[in-house]
Amino acid sequence: MYYGYGYDWTIILVLIGAAISGIASLNVRRTYAKYSKLRNYRGITSNDVAEHILHAAGIYDVRIERIRGNLTDHYSPNEKVLRLSDAVYGQTSVAALGVAAHECGHAIQHQEGYAPLKLRSASVPLANIGSWISWPVILIGLLIGYTPLAQLGIFLFTFVVAFQLITLPVEFDASARALRILDQDHILEGEEHAGASKVLKAAALTYVAALFATILQLLRLVYIVNGRRRD
Repeated sequence: MYYGYGYDWTIILVLIGAAISGIASLNVRRTYAKYSKLRNYRGITSNDVAEHILHAAGIYDVRIERIRGNLTDHYSPNEKVLRLSDAVYGQTSVAALGVAAHECGHAIQHQEGYAPLKLRSASVPLANIGSWISWPVILIGLLIGYTPLAQLGIFLFTFVVAFQLITLPVEFDASARALRILDQDHILEGEEHAGASKVLKAAALTYVAALFATILQLLRLVYIVNGRRRD
């Protein structure tokens, strides 16, 4: 692939980032598949666990809904809805209980006013701007040879990096809360708790991989724009 006047070696950074993200994604799918076959000995479902955790935290105004997809689980603070995917909703596997507890961790963060969660929510508009506008601005700047415009695009892209960086403590904390509750309330013990822990750690690594890939992309853009400026 050529860029400008020569071979664009920086594409290697993109490929490295894609490879790392791919490995992390494959790892979480394999880990979930493994522990989705391990049923908890009490036979309780992910919905039961989610309801128990929410009520124990004094949260009664959060609905639990089913959402299509595989591992599309999430908590919506604006709607106060905890959505569990087809692979999790109503399931009794150790993996499903771990994921449900993790999403409850986000609901508890919301109730407590957890600062990183507030910061992440506030940064969503900027992250969206960076995601949608940065690339057109960079490309136009490069095409017309106006470096300041391309640099503006890079600045906008840093919003995406910042959002992903803020996301890490939010996700890690939610998993830590989930595992602590599952242990303290004797919902999962021994091998079951260890399995849930592996599932949540694998999921957390996907966020780390995504951040690393985005940083590599940012470095690539900086190199390309600065190289054009020198030319």
